[in-house]
Amino acid sequence: QVRLVESGGGLVQAGGSLRLSCAASGGTFSRYVMGWFRQTPGKEREFVASISRSENTLYADSVKGRFTISRDNAKNTVYLQMNSLKPEDTAVYYCAARTLGGEYGTWGQGTQVTVSS
Repeated sequence: QVRLVESGGGLVQAGGSLRLSCAASGGTFSRYVMGWFRQTPGKEREFVASISRSENTLYADSVKGRFTISRDNAKNTVYLQMNSLKPEDTAVYYCAARTLGGEYGTWGQGTQVTVSS
């Protein structure tokens, strides 16, 4: 079972950038589809971006053109580069893993991103 640990969150002003990292251990990282999700209090967790084993990417409309997901299989790490951040991007960000055809069943502990106006 893969284990995921996120890092890179913090406080940034609107218009700024952050890069989140998610380090995986205990599994064959290259087998997994990796995703980023986010959640704010009182709301359901929402999809942000995903990257397949062949590096095909998907993005939520709300982040398209501002966020970039990437992966480094040699480092067992997935990244989320977030540019032009907005206050509405404030959330706890989680990375998650799933096998092809499966559901996201492994989650990290989350990292807080706060964007001030």
